[in-house]
Amino acid sequence: MKDFFGFDGMDEAQIRTERAKAREMRKSRWWQQKTASGKCYYCGQAVPFKELTMDHLVPLTRGGRSTRDNLVPSCKICNNEKKNMLPLEWEEYMEMLNLQKSS
Repeated sequence: MKDFFGFDGMDEAQIRTERAKAREMRKSRWWQQKTASGKCYYCGQAVPFKELTMDHLVPLTRGGRSTRDNLVPSCKICNNEKKNMLPLEWEEYMEMLNLQKSS
């Protein structure tokens, strides 16, 4: 049974469609402007343009879409660490890392 709110994610065909949309958006003027600052959305570090990746705040596997309000520039390290976490899960993960560093 499908989840009423769509939290059960998407099937493979929908994910392929959303990834294709994201690839097209990467070519857009909007994405150029979004990445012009050269900063990672998550860690705030300056990153060369070629090293910025496009990340879905709400991952496709968790029901996210390739829309302007769900796509952010991310350094490869943060993108790989975030994996399929939701924004709240990512914040909790970062807080846990900060606590471990200060201990």
